[in-house]
Amino acid sequence: MSDTDGKKTLGLRGGSRPGNVKQSFSHGRTKNVVVETKRKRVVVPKPGAGKGGSSGVSAGGDPSRRPAGISDAEMARRLKAVQAAKAREAEEAAARAAEEKARAEERERRRAEAEAKEREEKEREERAKAKAEEEERKRREAEEAAKRAAAEPAPAPQARTAPNKPAPAATPRKTDRERDQRQTRGKGRDDGRRSGKLTLNQALSGGEGGRQRSMAAMKRKQERARQKAMGGQVEREKVVRDVQVPEAIVVSELANRMSEKVGEVVKALMNNGMMVTQNQTIDADTAELIVEEFGHKIVRVSDADVEDVIQQVEDEEGDLEGRPPVITIMGHVDHGKTSLLDAIRDAKVVAGEAGGITQHIGAYQVKTESGAVLSFLDTPGHAAFTSMRSRGAQVTDIVVLVVAADDAVMPQTIEAINHAKAAEVPMIVAINKVDKPDANPDKVRTDLLQHEVIVEKMSGEVQDVEVSAITGQGLDDLLEAIALQAEILELKANPDRSAQAAVIEAKLDVGRGPVATVLVQTGTLKQGDIFVVGEQWGKVRAMENDKGERMKSAGPSVPVEVLGLNGTPEAGDVLNVVETEAQAREIAEYREKAAKDKRAAAGAATTLEQLMANAKADENVSELPILVKADVQGSAEAIVQAMEKIGNDEVRVRVLHSGVGAITETDVGLAEASGAPIMGFNVRANAPARNTANQKGVEIRYYSVIYDLVDDVKAAASGLLSAEIRENFIGYAEIKEVFKVSGVGKVAGCLVTEGVARRSAGVRLLRDNVVIHEGTLKTLKRFKDEVAEVQSGQECGMAFENYEDIRAGDVIEIFEREEVTRTLD
Repeated sequence: MSDTDGKKTLGLRGGSRPGNVKQSFSHGRTKNVVVETKRKRVVVPKPGAGKGGSSGVSAGGDPSRRPAGISDAEMARRLKAVQAAKAREAEEAAARAAEEKARAEERERRRAEAEAKEREEKEREERAKAKAEEEERKRREAEEAAKRAAAEPAPAPQARTAPNKPAPAATPRKTDRERDQRQTRGKGRDDGRRSGKLTLNQALSGGEGGRQRSMAAMKRKQERARQKAMGGQVEREKVVRDVQVPEAIVVSELANRMSEKVGEVVKALMNNGMMVTQNQTIDADTAELIVEEFGHKIVRVSDADVEDVIQQVEDEEGDLEGRPPVITIMGHVDHGKTSLLDAIRDAKVVAGEAGGITQHIGAYQVKTESGAVLSFLDTPGHAAFTSMRSRGAQVTDIVVLVVAADDAVMPQTIEAINHAKAAEVPMIVAINKVDKPDANPDKVRTDLLQHEVIVEKMSGEVQDVEVSAITGQGLDDLLEAIALQAEILELKANPDRSAQAAVIEAKLDVGRGPVATVLVQTGTLKQGDIFVVGEQWGKVRAMENDKGERMKSAGPSVPVEVLGLNGTPEAGDVLNVVETEAQAREIAEYREKAAKDKRAAAGAATTLEQLMANAKADENVSELPILVKADVQGSAEAIVQAMEKIGNDEVRVRVLHSGVGAITETDVGLAEASGAPIMGFNVRANAPARNTANQKGVEIRYYSVIYDLVDDVKAAASGLLSAEIRENFIGYAEIKEVFKVSGVGKVAGCLVTEGVARRSAGVRLLRDNVVIHEGTLKTLKRFKDEVAEVQSGQECGMAFENYEDIRAGDVIEIFEREEVTRTLD
């Protein structure tokens, strides 16, 4: 390279003009760069180029179709380049065909060689075998001949000449030598073909040692080697599987169940005209086509099959053990149910309830002085808590009906009797408040006869006990009656199985999350158990009894609070223990989807006609939207049911949302969008929700007694009722004469015969006791003065607004309209 390398560029003489450019960088650095400027070459056709001969004309083609500025020579060069390209393509195609042919011939040759080699090996083995048999036969003949020769006396000369002859024993030596030669030849070309084969000698002597490959494995290896030698692709043996396909399945999951590549499944779907990806869902019919195309067997399963893991096992008689009875306290509000239970438990639950009335269902376990264990459920007595009482009756063994001796049988007492009869559970009547001066227990017994409850003192079968929660009178007799009834029932359960429990109450605790109060019915619920309850699932993180003590396990008839749910279940749901989290999650998702579909089907009209009819029916109905948040699930359910009963044909209350837990920003947002107030029952709004409610003007009301909430909502709904219009007749006037006054029209000269005639009142014109006009007065005059009213017996002049068909003898009826505010009953 020259010394000026990098400073001067190479190029054609006169074809470019080099120059130096100084390039600047940061920090004061510079660099000289050589720039080359090239001129564009312009080809000008020569004047004599068109007369170059016939070859140029033929190469150029038609001059009229030639692009402008291209000479014949340039055109000829282009045509030549095109022809060369076509020739090159033809050569490449021929070369590819020849290469393919050579490859096919090579495969054929290899296959022929392999077959010939195999044939040769087989022939060599047969020859060696035949030769070995021949040698063995000769050796046996020689041995027999030697034995015969030894047995017969031989002449002396023969004996002397015997050493000069080849001995028969030389034949085996020759055989050994040939065998060694064969082995030596075989060592050079040992391809491991027979190394894995098990011979009879190896099997008997065990010379190889260790475990040998099976004949099936050797056959598979030989088959793969043969296919590889023939140039074919080694294919694995197809495994036919039973593929479970639900009503809808994701493509990737289908491929996983078939043990096929996802790409192959997507390709098969596209070949069938379905452009889907691996994350899309296909129906069962399409999945069946794909499964059969891949050679597998389809097994159709339903979504409901996920619940098959919850086994309903009938317990054997030998596994059953005695369990404590479950007693539900029922009765009318304020008849002393909770006070009676407090007296039994020696606790103060009533003091903790707002307004002194029970608004939650409580579960407690009591150990009596005799050592018997009893599980009590305390239900509310208010009319709004019908569902709670119904749930209490369904999970109980014995119902204790509490009736106040000074109040006798009341509506909720009758309802409790009906619940107990529907659940087919025995009843014990506890006549409470017998310590009061006006107590009359016999009236209670007589009133119960009307509802087919015949107590023992009235020659019936139902036990009755007179008690007083205040003084403690009769409590021992009540516990003895309960123990006797439980002994008659012979209550048993199997504690050594998966637990099944009923949800008594559920709530959302701030510190502990969703909490469910459950009553174990069968089996034993242990800490760490995975369970599904309604649309929720979870793992037992912790369990607490009614005293707040932690428990590791809970047997039959034990009420506990369970922590570890992923959401708040509905009161009345059944808790079932399952084996894995996947099963629990799958069952919960299926139940949630089924419930959502059911709600959607219930809310949607089936036909357009029904939709129009519903819209027309609701056209004149005013709705009061509200949001309800309560502390426990049962209270929220009771409030919603109470709200549904408020209203008539004109007004109704619509609960937009009900739930448990504190009032959140989401609730405030929903309330603002729908213009609804938020009703909080024993809950409060958190700080962000309060700030948002203040900014957006959303009303939040707090209640601790259900009476107050129902009354306030009823008053608010009453405000939506249109006022009732009443008419009060205040007077009558008779037309004596009709005058025509310019500028006014017809004026009736009247005599007020009854009441009073007012300028502001409405009037009706009666002719032969038939109303022919209703309207207002344009003027009311007495003599020539405009007056506000005219008393009975006085004459006046009246003119009607926009009406002049008046005659003498007509009667004018004068009335006033009054709006009366309506209320909901």
